[in-house]
Amino acid sequence: MYDDLNLYIDGAWRSASDRGTRAVSDPATEEPLGTIAMATETDIDAALGAAERGFKIWRRTGTWERAAKIRRVADLLRARTDEIATLMSLETGKPLADAKGETGAAADQFEWYSEEAKRIYGQIIGARTADSRMSVLLQPVGVVAAFSAWNFPALLPARKIAAALGAGCSVIIKPAGETPASCAALIQACHDAGIPDGVVNMLTGNSSLIAERLIRSPVVRKVTVTGSVPVGKRILALAAEGVKKVSMELGGHGPVLVFDDFDASQAAELCARTKFRNCGQVCISPTRFYVHDSKYEEFAARFAEIARSLKVGHGLEKGVEVGPMANQRGLETVRAMTGDALNRGAELLAGGNTPPGLDKGFFLEPTVLGRVPDEALVMNEEPFGPIAPITSFSTYDEVIARANALPFGLAGYVFSNNLSVATRAYEDLEVGMVGVNEMLLATAEAPFGGVKESGMGREGGAFGIQDYLVPKYVKIRLSETQV
Repeated sequence: MYDDLNLYIDGAWRSASDRGTRAVSDPATEEPLGTIAMATETDIDAALGAAERGFKIWRRTGTWERAAKIRRVADLLRARTDEIATLMSLETGKPLADAKGETGAAADQFEWYSEEAKRIYGQIIGARTADSRMSVLLQPVGVVAAFSAWNFPALLPARKIAAALGAGCSVIIKPAGETPASCAALIQACHDAGIPDGVVNMLTGNSSLIAERLIRSPVVRKVTVTGSVPVGKRILALAAEGVKKVSMELGGHGPVLVFDDFDASQAAELCARTKFRNCGQVCISPTRFYVHDSKYEEFAARFAEIARSLKVGHGLEKGVEVGPMANQRGLETVRAMTGDALNRGAELLAGGNTPPGLDKGFFLEPTVLGRVPDEALVMNEEPFGPIAPITSFSTYDEVIARANALPFGLAGYVFSNNLSVATRAYEDLEVGMVGVNEMLLATAEAPFGGVKESGMGREGGAFGIQDYLVPKYVKIRLSETQV
């Protein structure tokens, strides 16, 4: 169990105005963990008013003072790693070691943007005439409405909150209802670090109600979301009504290209361990494995061997490498994808069943499918779970065409020791991020985001703060008075 969670508005934790709550459950046991407050329209309006007042204060706070407070958030998160990671493991089911790593990554975001806050540079433009001066200022966009997903419940909100604060914006964050405690820990750290009242606010409850009221409010000038493609499209349509600035990181379906010059066993081990991290519930997870004909058998055999060796269980149990899925809906989707692929002629190389002794909770063995045809559902829709489809290819042009065939373009991966092949491949893949002989892409100092239906804008790195700023061009005509 953990403490029941309230709304955070104008510097204080408070219950919903009508005292409404909803239960949060442990996906490993299906037992209740606690409750979250269900924000009403009155609560949402209170958060909007607080954020509007907070923005007026924060945008005028000195850059170095802002930076110091944001850096203090990072320090507090690191000091509270064990506590936050335990909460995260309970509400997501992820292994404790992974939860600790995510808490550190969330702290990195606040550290990075504490530094970027000092490096918001404008531009001086050389004027055409001697009596003119031209410049560009970068100013905070305003109040931000932020929506994050459940799979990385500390890192995803941190990317949004830290960047907004660094730019001088105030923010209202709506975390996923399945995983509110991790985000609440970030909010508490902001409070304890001295972020002024109203600058950071958190609402929980009905996602549709909160999103519609926030986005349609004239107070909100920027919307940022991490979620599925359908959710992103709905939010984009809402934002368009008020011509809001939008950034979004949506779903992907990461192609992996393993060429004939790379060690197949080495690639398979790295791919398998990355694929099943966070039970496969990672937006940049490698999800379509294209292996050269000459390397297919070796790759598939080693991949399946690694999958069978992974320990599945509750995230707080020692040695567990794969936890449960987040909910029954996701589990059913992965099972349906597995059945569809097998019906189309794919081979079951590993997994596919409920792990022995884990009948309670949303568990599934790491599942590996071989010889999967391109028309299978798992090759066309994002498999957000512990399922890995492997197929083969013959030529470079063929595999690039197949990798780029989907409307998604978040991350892709290339395995080749041939500089020409690797370079051509990372240039030709229609994605926002590419790992070459590497799969761990996310880091505070690099831009994170996709192309096509995988979203727009970037989070992280020097590019990340730009989505919370607007350029203002100024031209001055000097007087004719001689100095």
